[in-house]
Amino acid sequence: LSQALEATGLDATLSSGEYTVFAPTDAAFNDLLVTTKLTADQLLAADELAQILQYHVLSGEVLAEDVTNAMKATTLQGKQVTFEVKDGSVYINGAKVTITDIPASNGVIHAISAVILPPAQ
Repeated sequence: LSQALEATGLDATLSSGEYTVFAPTDAAFNDLLVTTKLTADQLLAADELAQILQYHVLSGEVLAEDVTNAMKATTLQGKQVTFEVKDGSVYINGAKVTITDIPASNGVIHAISAVILPPAQ
């Protein structure tokens, strides 16, 4: 994730303001590479990467306790994500939130089990 943020310049964007980041794990990125048949270098160079990363970020701080079933939120990318709460776990667009409420200097981070892709334009 940090390489992708640097490659797109989003690391600088996210350094000011308050955000909630749904951060895919390394395993989630590896799964995306297998599914798309891309190499890591190809993914880092992809035109769509910035849009994909922005789809994982909300403006403001959203803690796990703030999420309700069927809640929707608009991402920095401009499209909505939908949350689901089932069996005590939180999901964002089907990706399970595996670690919640990691404090950051500019908001909060939640680790998720998959890279979520924005809907087609």
